[in-house]
Amino acid sequence: MDKANVTSVTIRPEEAEFFSGLARDWWNPKGPMASLHQVNPVRMAFIRDAIDAHWPDAARSGKPLAGKAALDIGCGAGLVCEPLARLGAEVTGVDASAENIASASAHAEGVGLDIRYMAGEVGGLDIGTFDLVTCVEVIEHVADKRAFLKDVAARLAPDALLVMSTPNRTAASRVLLVGAAEAVGYVPKGTHHWSDFVTPEELAELLGEVGLEVTAQRGIAWRPGKGLHLSDDLSLNYILSAQRA
Repeated sequence: MDKANVTSVTIRPEEAEFFSGLARDWWNPKGPMASLHQVNPVRMAFIRDAIDAHWPDAARSGKPLAGKAALDIGCGAGLVCEPLARLGAEVTGVDASAENIASASAHAEGVGLDIRYMAGEVGGLDIGTFDLVTCVEVIEHVADKRAFLKDVAARLAPDALLVMSTPNRTAASRVLLVGAAEAVGYVPKGTHHWSDFVTPEELAELLGEVGLEVTAQRGIAWRPGKGLHLSDDLSLNYILSAQRA
């Protein structure tokens, strides 16, 4: 899904090429990335709750990120960057795909948002540190997850907030997120490789290795009549916040 920009140790050229091929249709809510458009409000609801919990003094503000810098790693065409900008942040989006960055930049300009987009490897870019770092549907696409998370942690300012989401590696996700979702065209074929999914326990341990601790966690679930929503059920997909331990 949203493709990561990672170090040369972790990047998979075939993954970058796959998502580059989807760049021109990324902003079409009925196109091949329709599933991202459907899940994005759910992800943003968690992100807003995490922001309010981390910076309670700004919780009642319409722009709680005013005066703060935010980084979205694996930004794709900017589905998370644009809402973060509307929340007041000075936003940087980084992606491994130059085609995605071109699409993101064009869309932001078209809607009047000033967002800095950069194509390249996040570990090799001189972009400093950030108050908020988001990384949604990315870690399942990288080969060396430890190296990737080391790069992610290096972008966090001392009191920063990190938000990540990823599919869980369960029997249910194998059947529904890979088998059924690709069979019916809900996500493009080849989007997911189940063996690369990370369980919540594994991700918490990996984050701990780079000095971060999980502060909140919810599942992203689906049911008839309600659609996608935040849930206590982590079996398909989950989203978490973390900060320095």
